Amino acid sequence: MVHVYNCHPFASQQIVPTDQEPGLFCCGGDALFVVSAGGCRIEAFQLQREEECTLLCRFATMGKVLSIAHSEIGDYLVTIEEKSKATYLRAYTNWRYQAVEKTRVAVRMLGHFLRGSSFRAAPKEQMEIIEIPLFDPPLCFSCCQVTGDLLVGCRKSLVLFSLKKQDVNDPLSVLDFERSLIVHVPGWTPTRVCFCDGYVAIQMELEILIVKLEQFHQQPTNDNVLVSKDINTSIDIEDKGLMRQVPQADVSQLEQDDFYICQKHQELLGEEARECGVSVTLERTGMEHEAGDSLGVSYILYRRFAPDFFQGHTVEETHLHSLQLLPIFTVTSSQDLSCEKKEREPLSMFCFLSMPNTGYLYSIRNGVELISAYQYPEKAQQAVLSNQFLHVITRNALQCFTVRCSAVAARTEDPYVDTTMKACPPFTMDVCALRIQLFIGLKALCHFKNHVILLTKAAVDGDGGSGRGPKKAPSKKSTSTKQRVLSESGHGWNLYVVNTVSTLHLYSEMTSSPQAQSCIHLLSEAHLLLRADLLVLQQENPAKHRGARSTQEWIELCPAGLFSRFDKRDFHLALPYYKMSGLSVTDVIERNVAFSQKSKSFGKGFLFYLKHSLYEESSKELSEETAGQVLHIFSTAEPSQLPHVVCSPCMLHANHATAFTCLEKLEATFPSVIVTLTKAAVALKMENLQQYKTEMGHHAEMLQVYGFIEEPKLLLLLSREGKSIEPTALAHHLKETQEGLLVASVVALHENNKVKLGEADTFFKELCRETGDEKDGPQLLVDFWEALLVASTQEAVIQELLFKLSTVYIDRISTKENSGIKPLKTAEDLINSCSHYGLIFPWVSVITPSDFNMDHHYQEDLQKLQSLLSGPSLDPSSIFPLLEQLSDNESPGLSIHVLCATKLGDYESCIDKLLERCPQAIIPYANHELQHEKQPLWWQKVLPELCKKTKCEGNENNTFLSSLKETLLVVAMELDPLDFLNLIPDDGTAAFFLPYVLECSQKNLMT
Repeated sequence: MVHVYNCHPFASQQIVPTDQEPGLFCCGGDALFVVSAGGCRIEAFQLQREEECTLLCRFATMGKVLSIAHSEIGDYLVTIEEKSKATYLRAYTNWRYQAVEKTRVAVRMLGHFLRGSSFRAAPKEQMEIIEIPLFDPPLCFSCCQVTGDLLVGCRKSLVLFSLKKQDVNDPLSVLDFERSLIVHVPGWTPTRVCFCDGYVAIQMELEILIVKLEQFHQQPTNDNVLVSKDINTSIDIEDKGLMRQVPQADVSQLEQDDFYICQKHQELLGEEARECGVSVTLERTGMEHEAGDSLGVSYILYRRFAPDFFQGHTVEETHLHSLQLLPIFTVTSSQDLSCEKKEREPLSMFCFLSMPNTGYLYSIRNGVELISAYQYPEKAQQAVLSNQFLHVITRNALQCFTVRCSAVAARTEDPYVDTTMKACPPFTMDVCALRIQLFIGLKALCHFKNHVILLTKAAVDGDGGSGRGPKKAPSKKSTSTKQRVLSESGHGWNLYVVNTVSTLHLYSEMTSSPQAQSCIHLLSEAHLLLRADLLVLQQENPAKHRGARSTQEWIELCPAGLFSRFDKRDFHLALPYYKMSGLSVTDVIERNVAFSQKSKSFGKGFLFYLKHSLYEESSKELSEETAGQVLHIFSTAEPSQLPHVVCSPCMLHANHATAFTCLEKLEATFPSVIVTLTKAAVALKMENLQQYKTEMGHHAEMLQVYGFIEEPKLLLLLSREGKSIEPTALAHHLKETQEGLLVASVVALHENNKVKLGEADTFFKELCRETGDEKDGPQLLVDFWEALLVASTQEAVIQELLFKLSTVYIDRISTKENSGIKPLKTAEDLINSCSHYGLIFPWVSVITPSDFNMDHHYQEDLQKLQSLLSGPSLDPSSIFPLLEQLSDNESPGLSIHVLCATKLGDYESCIDKLLERCPQAIIPYANHELQHEKQPLWWQKVLPELCKKTKCEGNENNTFLSSLKETLLVVAMELDPLDFLNLIPDDGTAAFFLPYVLECSQKNLMT
């Protein structure tokens, strides 16, 4: 759908003072080139805004001009000329010398400069005409806007000429061309071609094909190969079967029946276009190319249109009449500011093609996509695309449509353009017609920068020659007046230069329109218009673009203000538009408060922006006056947000009494836990402890935890730099009075993804900084880790907590330093409530009994560490390097070392350590650990070692003797008598083992 708005993109019009009736014309280099109807003379006029077109020069051509175009790169003209029934292609370079009455003209063949002739040694200030020979007569051509290269369309092929330029001496330069490539497209005779940055667009009457010439580092394997000979005369189209038509016999029969054969509509995008049946082959003819590189073809787009006879058009009228490639550039400048050299690089590439009733705009770089379709209100004769507008002429009207090029380019340049910090309207938005300006007898159209050039021809006598366009200010020059009178009364044709208004002027008109107050579409069109203008500034003058930044910010204030007053679904756009404007929160508040005094309400967009800005951690603090306005705004418009607003770091200077009063009014209407907690926080700031206790007593601690989840800023804030955590006054007070509530609340915040583990750690360290708690971990932080370990279900968090807690426990046990602060949970509490803390193994209690001579706090830390190692979750290898702090010569260290070694499967070393340092624990250890597949260690390791120890110590050590007896009982129950006898040492102590041999034999007889 096309929206229609009555804007005024056209400012004024001028009549080009041509002596004869114009036949052809084109623009470029701030000049308008007009070919007289006779076709053998070119006049160049200076294009200046709001001024008369002045003649620069005129010069004769060597034949009748059939087609003309100008190249910005190289500043040369290209013509197709006819003379003596022969067609020629010529390039006119250094044509500006004709403006200073330099009548010298040189004619040379293509390649004259490249071959190093004497011309190079004696350059002259003269216009040069370069003859460009071709195998077939030229039909059409196109100049590349990036490189200045020339692509010529012939009957059987396209020929690419590379532009060569050399600056001989300032200001003289010499241009020449080299035939570098032939593109063979069998079966296609182009009616129009376009070439830009390697993209080639070829048009027939109802078909268009777009391909891209690309460098490959290996020989292409498809049909896009480099042929070794000129195949212009060697390819038989019919033999190749590439004539995409019905069989000849059928055609003859249908022609006899007066039928016209039309193929159906078809659109193929990307690599699918390769299936269109059109073969494209390349023949490289240039002398210079990189070794090892191959040139290949990528298919971009193929589209075939079916004639539409339902609109009253004849067959002859139903064909493509416009084809254009439009690059959008970005300028990359050197890091050295003193270097002004720029490199133009296409950021996006667009293709526009048009039928009489519909125009189509495609984006063809980084994927192919149809951006917009333009439905014309009447039959179009020609259309020209620019960065900002699409201009279309019909028989009696000039139409101006908006385009979506800037929206596509913005997303190409910045894929994250749609955020809370910036915004850009979608390119899928419907296009609109800004203006339909009446003219009589429009025939041709051309566009250059801020100028639209129109040729009108009307079959009238006297007063019909002038078009009904924008009014032109009367000229005081008699010559100009005389020329206008002659033009209007002497003939039925005119050549107009219609000047467009400045972008800022049109932008202001669109945003100040009554329609814009409620139309998101018109505001979006204004935004895209501004973006397109900034792209042009960036492309033409980067320094001016940087200076225009303040202008951009000023301009974008208007739509931000309009979006802020919307109550529709687009109100959220106020946020990115205000962010792009650079206005401070205070400025935005002042503007909208002034507006609300007239409208008696605040817009949704403004409230959305204000909430987002207040809740940002990095926002600046508001003054007391502005903070008071914020409280008034939310008390009036959205009272439910008051608790969040009061807790915002921006509201630090708000009047506490005013805030408390607003919260009391809210609680009277909508009581909730978060309102009560916010009131308690404000009362604490007011140093009213009695009121604080009253508010905190209204709800149970569990409900208060839910309140902190709803508003985490009651407990913690990001610093102004946004890099660290700052506890609030309420958090400091809870640390002194309700540590359990504080820890439970932060655990709940973590589990609800309100804070990260690192942020919570920083919070507790900052909270305990003044108490001088130990550096390795304040007790409150350890309490938090223990509580979070109980609650968390995230494996990564659990493993990190296990390591943190193990580190703290080991450090405290090794240094024997403790702050003396009682932990919130004892080892027994954790064992009963957390699956990660296991029951301490019985043999561990033998090594470190509960009545062991050790400080109570260290005993708790030791038992917690022993419990973690006895549990299923802690991997002992993760803390193995930390065990160096603990000596196994002492019971606490020994228990930890043996626990780790046991979990790692090193049972034999554990047995050796226990026999050496704590023999009374060997039997409890063996009973608990040496089970199942580890049971053979009883007789393979424990029994031999006990025999040795008992023999060495004798009967004096009852511990070894009793352990040996218990071991023999276990072994006798598990082994056969023969195996048992083999274990008895042959040192004369067999009598000691006889009772156990007897028991083993009796057990064997019973089984």
